[in-house]
Amino acid sequence: MTVFTRPHRPGRRLALLASTLAVLGVLGGCEKTPPPSFKSLDITGAEYARQLALTDANGQPFLLSSLKGKVAVVFFGYTQCPDVCPTTLTNLAETQRLLGPEGDKLVGVFVTVDPKRDTATLLKSYVGAFNPNWVALRGTPDEVTAAAKEFKVFYREVPGRTETSYTVDHTAASFVFDPQGKVRLYVRHATPPADLAADIKVLLAAH
Repeated sequence: MTVFTRPHRPGRRLALLASTLAVLGVLGGCEKTPPPSFKSLDITGAEYARQLALTDANGQPFLLSSLKGKVAVVFFGYTQCPDVCPTTLTNLAETQRLLGPEGDKLVGVFVTVDPKRDTATLLKSYVGAFNPNWVALRGTPDEVTAAAKEFKVFYREVPGRTETSYTVDHTAASFVFDPQGKVRLYVRHATPPADLAADIKVLLAAH
């Protein structure tokens, strides 16, 4: 019986091996970059908090799109808030300090949920005490209601001893927008400034 054997071709095997490795290399290059890890809640792609159109403390129309190129931190509150609002703004000012040279790329945006008492002058003074370059916004009661609905923010007047001494219960979280103007993070109240600064650095580095 005659036995036929294939000739030994090492060159062919090496070529096949090289081709296989090349394919694996291409496939490896197609792997998606893992999403960034944040300390705050990542809400990238959320179907809410997409727009904000109110009036600033100088009486000029404001759109979030005007802050593109910067990181905007949006917070709903009111000037007579006893603790949550001043704490949030104080922490945001500390966050900005921790960012060092990149601090000027952070803009705080304060939206009043008490337009009846928070006049433009009062808002400008209140927010300006934390940073004169931050934005203070107000609107008619209906406009504020619409803005809060867009952000899924809750607020409600709580009667006081007099008609004008009421308080306002409200959502105590902040929303962070990246330099492209997209909402990215939901920041819980009392988040340490160092944690928020770390998250903002990630957003700035990706810009």
